Amino acid sequence: MATNAHAAAPHGFDAALVTRLLDDAHAAGARVYGISGLQGSGKSTLAAQLAAAAAARGRRTVAVSLDDFYLDAPQRAALAREVHPLLATRGPPGTHDVALACEVLDALRERRPVRVPRFDKLSDRRLPVADWPQVDAADLVVFEGWCLGATAEDASALDAPLNRLERDEDADGRWRRHCNAALARDYPALWGRIDRLLFLQPPGFGVVPEWRWQQEQALRAADPGARGMDRDALARFVQHYERVSRQALRVLPARANVVVELDRARRPVALRLRDAR
Repeated sequence: MATNAHAAAPHGFDAALVTRLLDDAHAAGARVYGISGLQGSGKSTLAAQLAAAAAARGRRTVAVSLDDFYLDAPQRAALAREVHPLLATRGPPGTHDVALACEVLDALRERRPVRVPRFDKLSDRRLPVADWPQVDAADLVVFEGWCLGATAEDASALDAPLNRLERDEDADGRWRRHCNAALARDYPALWGRIDRLLFLQPPGFGVVPEWRWQQEQALRAADPGARGMDRDALARFVQHYERVSRQALRVLPARANVVVELDRARRPVALRLRDAR
């Protein structure tokens, strides 16, 4: 079913759209509701709004981010030494603790007490376990991440570099092949924990660098003393995610149960729902 979606509010998505999505999650009987969206698309904002709306209905709800399951910096440093230097950068497939994510989602689904990891991006380290929040039971888990539901590419698609980063820093393709292999091998088990998947669909990958730059400026405004990236550094950073992002754009509109189409200003312009079974 396709309908016109409601416009996004200045600091989040329209309440009517949030209500519609929460109703969809309930109708589908979803215990784990996934939100997939490329960098800057608003997935964290939408996850927080859905969690708050569900809590207002009396449902014990927790929002979980794929980002909190990054491998710790020393683990990625080891991968950088043993496999490829680009694996020091968190985010692409192969830089998450997928087994831990599966364990946490299973505990939440079964309403068992569990500590949910937290990752400090400023220090690039996972917080100590004692600092992870304890969740005693959850009726709904809102799980968001930039590549949720993405699939691996065919091996032949990896031959040619996609951007300057791949051309200059991954000329032999070891990094992108390692990430693709991890996406094929490890991540389907995690995606299988998602009962219903929503995709925030941008008009194309070309908007992502600008959306991510807007995020960077907002972070600087909120904390002028924090370290940040200039435009050149950010352009290189985004290229780490371009290949999987473009693959997500190819496959997720058909794979996702719910698609919210966004315009260049991140306003929802259409909503497509597959009937809940």
